[in-house]
Amino acid sequence: MPLTRPFKSLLAAGALSLLAASPVLAEPAVEIRGTGDLGMVIERATGSVVLVDTTHKRVLKNIEGFGDLSHASVKFTRDARHAFVFGRDGGLTRLDLLTGEIDGRIIQGGNSIGGAISQDGRFVAVGNYEPGGVKVFDVETMELVIDVPASYEKADGTTDQAKVVGVVDAPGNLFVFSLFEAGEIWTLDMSSEEPELTKYRDIGSMPYDALITANGRYYIAGLFGEDGMALLDLWHPEEGVRRILPDYGRGEERLPVYKMPHLEGWAMAGSQAFFPAVGRNEVLVADTQDWSLTHRIEVHGQPIFVMSRPDERQVWVTFAHPDNDRVQVIDTRTHEVIKTLSPGESILHKEFTPRGEHIWISARDSGHVVVYDTRTFEELARLPAQSPSGIFFTHRAHRIGL
Repeated sequence: MPLTRPFKSLLAAGALSLLAASPVLAEPAVEIRGTGDLGMVIERATGSVVLVDTTHKRVLKNIEGFGDLSHASVKFTRDARHAFVFGRDGGLTRLDLLTGEIDGRIIQGGNSIGGAISQDGRFVAVGNYEPGGVKVFDVETMELVIDVPASYEKADGTTDQAKVVGVVDAPGNLFVFSLFEAGEIWTLDMSSEEPELTKYRDIGSMPYDALITANGRYYIAGLFGEDGMALLDLWHPEEGVRRILPDYGRGEERLPVYKMPHLEGWAMAGSQAFFPAVGRNEVLVADTQDWSLTHRIEVHGQPIFVMSRPDERQVWVTFAHPDNDRVQVIDTRTHEVIKTLSPGESILHKEFTPRGEHIWISARDSGHVVVYDTRTFEELARLPAQSPSGIFFTHRAHRIGL
């Protein structure tokens, strides 16, 4: 006898009831989170990174497979979903911050120490020591978009490749970088289908690192081969590069330089700029109206990283070997050292939380990262890490040059 429609409905309802009552093997719960309070700590000796939660001050995951991280840096995509890690082995590695898994890795050169992501988020540029030059990749596919060799003419008329340093992003989908041996600054405009390269020559001897101001206007390269710095005003590029602070150390004996200072994390505080002096136990202060030297602040050793708390009330300084067991805090109003801390051995790298209430500091040879309250200087946490160095938080995704 054929089943009537009401009876069919009863069978269907009964089947659904049985399915609902049957035990189902549930998938493991996935923690739903944003990326705004995430960060990464480089473990330089093991080629790994630590994924951290900055709000709860805890380690989420240790992740391996990044290659040589003896000098590494990190850039975040504009949605803060992915991080690109630049390694000494020429590796460019993409990490998915939500899954904690590597989802892309290429060996694009022989030795890279940094790069930048374009304003529109489409391109990632890598600066190379070997073979020199800049390579630009598509952020999504990691395919090569353009290869820019850092070719320059030497004094004897021959051509060579220069190490590229100080790669930053600038407004207008511009990449800016310096050529160490050539003494040049180049800009690469990626705003159109045909990238445009502009070269500024004779900017000074041996630019070793560079920075860009938070508004994207001034690109400033530190000079190792001479006292002073080189400044390019990106609002008026037609004016070329000019020297600033040309006499800050002239006539004085420079100390042996154990490690080159870094300029990326420099400090802006109102109309003042704080940055490390090369080969001197000083933090220099310049007036950003005319870039003249206004103060020299004596500090514990040769400064490496000089970084401003986001509210610009303090500058935190770490130092080169053999004085790298201290961190000093400078009051930006009085220019006085107001606190000296001892987080551990081999202190270099640090990072403020986005609003500056906490600072995370790597103690490489002590094997931990220390978190401090920046108002009370109280230690809040001490997290284990293997030879920790660079610390990078995702708020950098929304800041020019970081």
